[in-house]
Amino acid sequence: MQAADKKPRTSHIDLAQRILDVARAGGFEPGARLPEQQIASLCNVSRTPVRAALRLLAEQGLVGWVQDDGFRLAADLSTLSGSLTDLPSAEEDDLAAAILRDRAARRLDGTVTAAALARRYSTQRTTVLKALTRLSEEGLIERAPGQSWMFRPAPDSPEAIAESYDFRLALEPTAILAPGFRLDGAKASALRQAMEALLAAPDSTFDMRECQRLDREFHALIAAGAANRFVADALAAHHRLRQLPGATPGVSVFRLRQSTREHLAILDQIESRQYEVAADLLKVHLRLSRSQRPHAANRGAPALTAMIRRPG
Repeated sequence: MQAADKKPRTSHIDLAQRILDVARAGGFEPGARLPEQQIASLCNVSRTPVRAALRLLAEQGLVGWVQDDGFRLAADLSTLSGSLTDLPSAEEDDLAAAILRDRAARRLDGTVTAAALARRYSTQRTTVLKALTRLSEEGLIERAPGQSWMFRPAPDSPEAIAESYDFRLALEPTAILAPGFRLDGAKASALRQAMEALLAAPDSTFDMRECQRLDREFHALIAAGAANRFVADALAAHHRLRQLPGATPGVSVFRLRQSTREHLAILDQIESRQYEVAADLLKVHLRLSRSQRPHAANRGAPALTAMIRRPG
């Protein structure tokens, strides 16, 4: 098995997910054999990375290994979520997270080089380049002239946060109103359940971090439903920037609860195909969030639930 202190490669983590996807699609049940050669053919890779990915899954208890028998599925895939969340992160992923934290704390300049980062974090240049490539793929950093990399502007100051809301006000309601908008029903249902469970918790145990995560998921869901690919891509890229440390302003539990209820009200209207009402509610929601004043709902802008005109 893989040494506990050695981080897995990103490619092995991705392949482990693909193996589970293939097994789920094939209707594999617990105890089913997982022949390395067959999996390699299905995933269009060689046996070596397949073996590493299977060992990674074995460490998580999702598959088992028996001498002279090989790997067998150990988990009931019908009870697992669509994607893995408990796999250890790759070394370059941990480094990418450290780079973002240091940038948010202004310990890193807006422009960096791989060589300087390798010295700072005492790691190999190849690992740094993989981390920078990952950040680049997520739209958080981009190549600059020479050997430099430049962080993209993030909504991490009052002025930038205001500009972020202006950008979202211009595009998110438009995404809902444009012909062809389609909500992912399965993700919307899971998100609704998570938000309702969050609201059921008392203030003393209210998970603010989980609430902020659900907020990002909700707005990413709206972006993903846009039929216009340019609108969808622009919003998706912007929401990735909102995940950066320091990009989420601190607000009260009262406002977070209010915001979550607004999300649910917007979902209600979208699922009822009342797109114009949903877009109007979304505009008010974004304006209230921009103001970040819990009493704003009763001063100048009515609460969302009061604005909904129900049929009949």
